[in-house]
Amino acid sequence: MSGNSQGPSQASVGEVFTAFLKLGLTSFGGPIAHLGYFRHEFVERRKWLDETAYADLVALCQFLPGPASSQVGFCLGILRGAGLLGGLAAWFAFTMPSALILFAFAMGAAAFTGPVAEGFLHGLKLVAVAVVAQAIWGMSRTLTPDRTRAGIALGAIAVVVFFTGSFGQIAAIALGASAGLWLCRGEVAPVSGHLNFPVTRQAGFAALVLFVALFLLPPIAVRATGAQSLALFDAFYRSGALVFGGGHVVLPLLQAEVVTSGWVSNEAFLAGYGLAQAVPGPLFTFAAYLGAVTGPPPNGFAGAAIALIALALPGLLLVYGMLPFWDAMRAHPAAQAAMRGTNAAVVGILGAALYNPVWINAVLTPRDFFLALAGFLLLTVWKLAPWIVVVVLAAAGILSRLM
Repeated sequence: MSGNSQGPSQASVGEVFTAFLKLGLTSFGGPIAHLGYFRHEFVERRKWLDETAYADLVALCQFLPGPASSQVGFCLGILRGAGLLGGLAAWFAFTMPSALILFAFAMGAAAFTGPVAEGFLHGLKLVAVAVVAQAIWGMSRTLTPDRTRAGIALGAIAVVVFFTGSFGQIAAIALGASAGLWLCRGEVAPVSGHLNFPVTRQAGFAALVLFVALFLLPPIAVRATGAQSLALFDAFYRSGALVFGGGHVVLPLLQAEVVTSGWVSNEAFLAGYGLAQAVPGPLFTFAAYLGAVTGPPPNGFAGAAIALIALALPGLLLVYGMLPFWDAMRAHPAAQAAMRGTNAAVVGILGAALYNPVWINAVLTPRDFFLALAGFLLLTVWKLAPWIVVVVLAAAGILSRLM
């Protein structure tokens, strides 16, 4: 079935921008919720594509590294908004509101002092504990459902524990892919439908070449020039290129890049990550906060722009490059096996991050343990929206400092 053979005529770029700006201002709840908002808006209401084509598109974006909800939005913009320009309009409109909120918070954080501020920021750190624990809980049930994949996750934890920094993250993902090819070939997922986007094979191939070039060349340029702007771009681009399994996986990757290097303190890192749960739009806009508060310049607006674009760019290049080739690749058993192993590995990477830096920097007293556990239960048992849990734990953090 063709992904663009039905529905209304092609929308204007302005129409795409307006539709996604509304979603960027109202889409709370994380990537899974975002996909639900997209389905309601573009499958049910606007009828830009049908259920089968939308399911195929979601499968592609979940298969590739990067923020799945932003990638789906980018592809929907391509589908109905004059090709690449429409995709960029969709991504910018969906991302801009939360990026601006987090940037504003970063710029005002230095003046945010005193017991109330300390309690608020500590409450945000506890939010990070609850949210990451919830992500591991949900991902482990779907991505490590058997002994083999649980073993791959455990091996990934061992790798990142014994090999710290970005090398450990890359090695764990490579281990997962290799183990998946060897151990996870038993099942082949059924393939249905057909996606047909206005992207030629030549354009797709060029995007994939650019993705590889930007992954390999900036580290060489950084060593040759020592330019901090290139180092900042490289750190965030490399993190975005390795984010398999959802937006929360970016946490350990970015921590290895910006905290280990001393650019951002653990305290500021976790406070920003906690606040990112309370704003609408994609979690990747956390990069705007980190780029703004990073230690050596460029920081402020320039740092925020570099970090945000660098983190999102690899996922957008990959999904654009794969659109013409996806139908053939998704049916290949080896590709499916490698992804099963990679997804199991990212559960392990996120599990290691729950301990360090999240737990050891947030849970300092028995009271902190109680609040973090309460936040986890509010998310998993009571099914409250993340922004509500942010408000509750931030308020609890303030009260605990004032008592």
